[in-house]
Amino acid sequence: MQRITILGATGSIGVSTLDVLARHPGQYRVHALSAHERVDALAAQCRVFLPQRAVVGTPEAAARLRDLLAGLPIDVAHGEAALCEIASSPETDTVMAAIVGAAGLAPTLAAARAGKKVLLANKEALVMSGQLFMDAVKEHKATLLPIDSEHNAIFQSLPGTYGRSPDAAGVAKILLTASGGPFLNRAVETLEAVTPEEACKHPNWSMGRKISVDSATMMNKGLEVIEAHWLFGAPADRIEVVIHPQSVIHSMVSYVDGSVLAQLGNPDMRTPIAHALAYPERIASGVEQLDLTQWAALQFHKPDFDRFPCLALAFDALRAGGTAPALLNAANEIAVQAFLERRIGFRAIDLVVRRVMDENPHGAASSIEAVMAQDARARAAAERIVHAL
Repeated sequence: MQRITILGATGSIGVSTLDVLARHPGQYRVHALSAHERVDALAAQCRVFLPQRAVVGTPEAAARLRDLLAGLPIDVAHGEAALCEIASSPETDTVMAAIVGAAGLAPTLAAARAGKKVLLANKEALVMSGQLFMDAVKEHKATLLPIDSEHNAIFQSLPGTYGRSPDAAGVAKILLTASGGPFLNRAVETLEAVTPEEACKHPNWSMGRKISVDSATMMNKGLEVIEAHWLFGAPADRIEVVIHPQSVIHSMVSYVDGSVLAQLGNPDMRTPIAHALAYPERIASGVEQLDLTQWAALQFHKPDFDRFPCLALAFDALRAGGTAPALLNAANEIAVQAFLERRIGFRAIDLVVRRVMDENPHGAASSIEAVMAQDARARAAAERIVHAL
């Protein structure tokens, strides 16, 4: 019986994880669930899966959750320390790290330092603290399995003995596919008029609002480029983004002998979740089998950096190294929130990120404290820029 903690249980990844777990009640048990402020949704999950612990973001949310769960033997807590505690608890074997943004860094790192099986859906942990995070995984003998559909596809397309050394495995290039989001074919000159509602209508995937906007700007793909660098040991010039609007091929690995291995499937996050939960075995995910005869054509294009400047900024941050990716991520989080709150336009997102990166020198990512200090400076700088626009 594998004991699971889900960080970010009420988000799309958390909900999909619980769906997969429910299909295999004899193999998995939920130890802990967390959410930030979606108390009603978390309470409903707790009534079904009866975790031992539930963690929320604030004292007020915790008080409300206790009321909703009165009579059930579920310990309720709140705050970052409680998140780190459930992530590192000896009573859990596997941690689904699905908290969006920088807020997920501390508990995900705590899981790695506790030697857990970490299912990584929080790409910011690697974007912000790549070397530190990978060092923790190695030092504490944690198991790290990617949940992003693209990275999971790459993982499945690499040799089982792959050791983050492309040359040793004969890997020429990693090919990250991207749908192109909702504005792939929209006239570039009209993008300034994009509304939050339009940006959140992804053509293929059902995701949260922040990730949906990141997909529309392709910052999400840029963060995945940085994540791929740390997961697979590939430098920036050996990671290529390929626009693939159908989202059937989730990513590919190109080998020096000319072979290209790909992982295909319907666009449903339960597939990579089930793969990682059961690895190295396979379990049913509830996803319909892919019928290739239903696809008239699969298309592939090079990304347009004029249309998607955030993707170029992410490559710049990866090449710069140090805390530059932390600057990128923090500025983007502030800019996206400002866009969702209608304080800035869609095309101002990349402007805010670029200015923060240009105006704030990056340093060495020598410690989590250094990374978080840079994160805080970048957020303050981004807020000032947003206010001035």
